[in-house]
Amino acid sequence: MVALERDRSRPSEQNMSEEGPTPVTTSAPKSSEDTADPIGVGILSFAHGHAEGYVGCLTAMPDVRLGAIADEDETRGRAAAARYGAAYDRDAQTLLARDDIQAVVICSENARHKELTAAAAEAGKHVLCEKPIALNAEEARTLLAVRDRTGVRIQEGFMIRSHPQWLRAKALVDGGELGDVRAMTGFFSYLNADAGNVRNVPGWGGGGLLDIGCYLVNTARFIFGAEPSRVAGTMEIDPAFGVDRLASMILDFGGHHAIGTCSTQLQYYQRVQIVGTRGRLDIEIPFNAPTDRPCRLAFDRTGEIHGSGVEAIEFDVCNQFTLQAEEFAIGILEKRPQVSPLEDSIANMACLDAVARSSATGAWEVP
Repeated sequence: MVALERDRSRPSEQNMSEEGPTPVTTSAPKSSEDTADPIGVGILSFAHGHAEGYVGCLTAMPDVRLGAIADEDETRGRAAAARYGAAYDRDAQTLLARDDIQAVVICSENARHKELTAAAAEAGKHVLCEKPIALNAEEARTLLAVRDRTGVRIQEGFMIRSHPQWLRAKALVDGGELGDVRAMTGFFSYLNADAGNVRNVPGWGGGGLLDIGCYLVNTARFIFGAEPSRVAGTMEIDPAFGVDRLASMILDFGGHHAIGTCSTQLQYYQRVQIVGTRGRLDIEIPFNAPTDRPCRLAFDRTGEIHGSGVEAIEFDVCNQFTLQAEEFAIGILEKRPQVSPLEDSIANMACLDAVARSSATGAWEVP
């Protein structure tokens, strides 16, 4: 392996557990509007494990103030409010009526994402919603009219788009360092056989495709910078839970292919490989980027089968959730355009829908 290259493009911020970021006592950079009042943020539901991390990231930022937490599970909600010194509201409507809240983070079950996003936007609140933004593209499209009518920011929580390793991978691809990138493969799995977990409940929008398959689709679209012309997919449904526990897909970007597999009942693993005519990239931990050690890209321009020509690109420790939260908050304060607008979320949902349709029809489907 050749000498290590170190990428220091983003700062180190926080630690993160497997379920999401764990806060530490560092502060995020201030925006250019240092005199602006902090953004009042509310959390809608602690049903998703990432809620704890979002709160930690946001409360570490000088431009943000945690105002209230709403959760219909009163025990869970009151405990979270007490931990963070926030007000507790029994329901979302009460929180959304607060004048001191300008933005919300939605961490509910998947099936409630669209409903809560629309309600928050109608109340004039900016929204950062855990992925997926909705259960399907049709649901997601209804949010366009809400956004345009209210003028608020609606952002889906794909934290990977903020991590330096993905930004570097995209720069290498766009800069031609890999030649003509014709293939990308991805794998993402974990083992969860808990019947009560929201990921295994059909009524809450469970299943591996929506939970982690969405990352495979999102990153393929990001790297190729395009939408697939057709999609093929196959899914295996758990006979007891009624949700997909294994899904595989092919996304055809006009002769450039992305192939992915995700599972909720396999050993924990994740990896992405991007291959071009003059080089390849191997992203070691592409999705749950750790915050207790650096992330690395393996960049090979030699094609030497034993790996002697691989260049390791290492990134300073950082928290991708913190970087995402910074972009969200500073974007509101400075009225910056969204890096990934709602239209991008809809396109991602359309691809996921096509994977599911293809599994049912056995044919290629157009997103």
